[in-house]
Amino acid sequence: MRKIKKQLFKILVILILVYFFYLIFNERSKKLTDKKKIHSELIPDKVNDPPILKEKFQNLNHLNGLLKNNEKNYDFDDKEIEKRVEDNFKILDKFEIENLKKDWHNYNQIAQEVQRIGPGEQGLGFVLDALDAKSNLKQTLYSQNGFNALVSDKISLERSLSDIRHADCKKKLYLSKLPKVSVIIPFHDEHFSVLLRSIYSIVKRTPSQLLEEIILVDDFSTKDFLKQKLDDYVTENFKGLVKVIRLHKREGLIRTRMAGARQAKAEVLVFFDSHIECNVNWLPPLIEPIALNYTTVVCPLIDVINEENFAYTAQDNGARGVFDWDLLYKRIPLIDEHKRNPTEPFESPVMAGGLFAISKKWFFTFDGYDEGLDVWGGEQYELSFKVWQCGGRIVDAPCSRIGHIYRKFNPFGAFGAGDYVSRNHKRVAETWMDEYKNFVYKRLPHMKNIQSGDLKKQIDIRNSLKCQSFKWFMENVAPDMINYYPPVIPPPYAYGEIRSVEANFCIDTKFRPSQSNFGLETCQSSNKDIGGEQNFELTWHKDIRPKSRNVCWDVSQSSPNSPVLLFECHGMHGNQEFKYNPKTLQIIHSISKLCLDSNKDRKEIYMNNCDIKMDSQKWQFEFFNLTMIQHDF
Repeated sequence: MRKIKKQLFKILVILILVYFFYLIFNERSKKLTDKKKIHSELIPDKVNDPPILKEKFQNLNHLNGLLKNNEKNYDFDDKEIEKRVEDNFKILDKFEIENLKKDWHNYNQIAQEVQRIGPGEQGLGFVLDALDAKSNLKQTLYSQNGFNALVSDKISLERSLSDIRHADCKKKLYLSKLPKVSVIIPFHDEHFSVLLRSIYSIVKRTPSQLLEEIILVDDFSTKDFLKQKLDDYVTENFKGLVKVIRLHKREGLIRTRMAGARQAKAEVLVFFDSHIECNVNWLPPLIEPIALNYTTVVCPLIDVINEENFAYTAQDNGARGVFDWDLLYKRIPLIDEHKRNPTEPFESPVMAGGLFAISKKWFFTFDGYDEGLDVWGGEQYELSFKVWQCGGRIVDAPCSRIGHIYRKFNPFGAFGAGDYVSRNHKRVAETWMDEYKNFVYKRLPHMKNIQSGDLKKQIDIRNSLKCQSFKWFMENVAPDMINYYPPVIPPPYAYGEIRSVEANFCIDTKFRPSQSNFGLETCQSSNKDIGGEQNFELTWHKDIRPKSRNVCWDVSQSSPNSPVLLFECHGMHGNQEFKYNPKTLQIIHSISKLCLDSNKDRKEIYMNNCDIKMDSQKWQFEFFNLTMIQHDF
């Protein structure tokens, strides 16, 4: 009798488990086959309306096998039942994820690109031979473009790039159903090979089913090859995928982008500059956050294409975009949570502005850009503030990487628009920054008297969308920005001339540009008739810079005799962090622990192992704040 009862109990347990698994499977199947429910979870407003999941389970027998195999691994005692249920949930979750997501990599193309060799291949730089380097053609093209266009002409239009993404990006899956994109590229007098390479990199490294079109918007170019020759080339080589829109007068970047956006057909707009190269699998990570929430704006990580030799290199592994109160774009470090998840999108208060993806519906919800902004400048703040304050968000996608050429200078001018940057900044400040605009005007008092033009349309948009205040933006989106860029600048730790104790010379940067070295000269305080740049600040950022300039001392090596160069100030410490010891008179590089040293005969400065006995390492700042130095150092 006891044996029969035991068998009956076992059968009962089996029946209960079978019924329980039936309920689980039925609920999951219902969830996956209910398209409206998938949309309500993944796209709350249904804006993108491509079905995220059309296919149901493709192989139910496989799933059933997994569940049965799992069943074999356990006895039917009560202690194991809960573990079995949990493991079956995990199997069902994995099956669901794998049916929603896919690997978008084009492995055949990746394998082909790895084999390519030649000038510029694998993203390597190319150096002109001596004859070309000294040619008039090279100089002419450089002056017309602000970069070494002759190097571009020597490199294949379809050159390969090294995959410099984080290793885990190569394992990432993205939604199997993503919206199509229209890529909008404004251009004015762009160099032909650079423009075409931009197009080829998009076409070759983008899944064809996701690329609706590439729209080139010509902002009234003057170069002949950008007219009929360009039309003929795209017609012959891209078979209708690439379209050219031509403006009949010079409009500037902002209105040119708007002209392209109005013509775009796809649900997502991708804005690019005309001198870029897309890296491996760039698009899925850029648009998946938009498929999940249409009010998300997504930016790629922007890599650097060197303007001299076209080498493709990483800028860094990501940072958050912000601004200082002179309205200059700045970057601050990632928070710790984002550092721990290097492949996941992270929120950023302000976009760099040139490269980003946005839902067309969301873009035109707030009427796109303020078309009262002229030429370029300020548009990244206007769009960033608008997105955040009106209910959206901005993220950077670390697994989407795009290379960009930063011109050495702007060869095109402003076509008679005057101080358009200040005018643009005032329009943004007056519309979006509320009382915080006064911090900008204190830094830039001339802006108070600039006429910003009619702002009624922009203010009406803000009011109609019930957008948040700028105080809300500062407290919720960029709460730690003031730690890096406070509205009121703290005083410097030290300032004035920096005199060598040994040589009685002063450090002089001579108004040299970024990436220049510098050394010692006769002190201006000793001879008022000589020129030079000898007034420095050890700022509250703990960097050393010539007063009123945005170039900082930068040490990139940690070995003795390392050079000190000028680089654009980034305010993020690292290579540019120094401290001053008033007791030993040493200037110490915080990362390398090296001290500033000098050779008085050659009038050179460099970093060296610290030695308090060496007078060549002793420096007198004209003024220093001992209280601040003792507190912070």
